[in-house]
Amino acid sequence: MLNDTDRRILRHYQHDATLGPADLADLAGVTPATCARRLERMQAAGVIRANRAVIDWHALGYEVEVSLRVTLDKTQSRAFDEFVAAAREVPEVIEIQSFLGRVDIRLSVIARDMAHYQQVYRSAILTLPHIADIEALMHVARIKSDEVLPL
Repeated sequence: MLNDTDRRILRHYQHDATLGPADLADLAGVTPATCARRLERMQAAGVIRANRAVIDWHALGYEVEVSLRVTLDKTQSRAFDEFVAAAREVPEVIEIQSFLGRVDIRLSVIARDMAHYQQVYRSAILTLPHIADIEALMHVARIKSDEVLPL
């Protein structure tokens, strides 16, 4: 699906999506028209899903991140869907992942401090439906967080 030219464009684009087609084309060694056409094609094909701002939540005063591993009560047929729908409504839940195995769901929760986390945990997390078991893992450091692909 992708050829070497597409990969060159993507390699530079994923490092700086604010580059205009002319600058990106120059880095990728193609004409601006070719670069723009290929970006459009990759967007239409779903290879490039979005351009977005990445906000540093630490800069906004969120100092605590906790991963919650949740096992659901699977005796309820709608447990997964109802849990996920309710978890999406909690503003401090910034990521929801599902798994096969002993753990069904992982929630990534942020809070301003431990008192705020405790309030969110008690009032919003523990009230989520169909929780059979929950385990909290406090984040100490983010060693690597990279969305750049090896193209």
